[in-house]
Amino acid sequence: MKKIVLTGGGSAGHVTPNIALLPSLKDAGFEVTYMGSYDGIEKRLISDFNLPYVGISTGKFRRYLDVKNFTDPFRVVKGFSEAKKFLKDYRPDVIFSKGGFVSVPVVRAGASLGIPCIIHESDMTPGLANKICIPVAKKVCCNFPETLQQLPSEKAVLTGSPIRSELAQGNKLAGLNMCSFSANKPVIMVIGGSQGAANVNKAVRDALPRLLTDFQIVHLCGKDKVDNLLLNTAGYKQFEYVKAELKDLFAMADLVISRAGANAICELLALKKPNILIPLPATSSRGDQLLNAKSFESQGFSIVINEDDLTTELLVDKVHELYFSRQTFRDAMNDSGQMDSIKTIMSLIREVTAA
Repeated sequence: MKKIVLTGGGSAGHVTPNIALLPSLKDAGFEVTYMGSYDGIEKRLISDFNLPYVGISTGKFRRYLDVKNFTDPFRVVKGFSEAKKFLKDYRPDVIFSKGGFVSVPVVRAGASLGIPCIIHESDMTPGLANKICIPVAKKVCCNFPETLQQLPSEKAVLTGSPIRSELAQGNKLAGLNMCSFSANKPVIMVIGGSQGAANVNKAVRDALPRLLTDFQIVHLCGKDKVDNLLLNTAGYKQFEYVKAELKDLFAMADLVISRAGANAICELLALKKPNILIPLPATSSRGDQLLNAKSFESQGFSIVINEDDLTTELLVDKVHELYFSRQTFRDAMNDSGQMDSIKTIMSLIREVTAA
């Protein structure tokens, strides 16, 4: 039996694509082990899948002044030693990394032992952790055509992001019943991320009187972000977050309003959901969501509203524009070359393990 080590963490976006690969890896006969930080989010997410989990020390690489800049390098060195010791004993056939700072010691240690490493970059421009790993990687997977130009040509592969297959197996009627919605009126799903998006939440709620005339709205508004004054509003259903039921909400949604995190928008692409993206502004991030949204807009997958331009009037106008041209967006997504990510990544894994 061939062995693979999966790594990636620090946020759910660095873990869920690895989880999406698990059924195909197991079907292909791989023994799977996960390497992450001692107590990061990746450990909690992976605990549901009965996988061997190996924790290592990790530190963050910061571009700004912080006292931890003086201590974290020692944690990274410790993590490298821990990873190398485990990998030397375990001898996996391949390492697949979804990125995040915990992946750096794993990938670099693996490469030092001659273990082939495949890494995946979600965003348009490679993050610092992946930049450190690219020189020793055999292949670098990416989500956006534009990213190929920033990667070594002999390593770069446009794959898209692995998406959990169950997301495509939702039940529309179950979603409608969950929200007490009618089957005769279109549904908008609003997703602001696990922590919610205050400005998006406010814009949607300000627009409710006009939007609810033509649509029903299910709003995943984030932890502690439910507006109690709107709990009894007909046609409007709020949840802090959902887990297993997400597939049913996707199944019933005709349109989606979302932030532009890489994994979130790749889910929209895989499910062919016409969407409006409101990317996190550069003042609140390194600007990756702006670039992600721009790429999806240029490929005809999305309508983009910059948060600085967001008004009730603009949001309502764009929702109606999207709805009446929704088939055009579905057609563009259907023609995308980023749809078979799991199949493409599995072929790369087989390729490097057969060498």
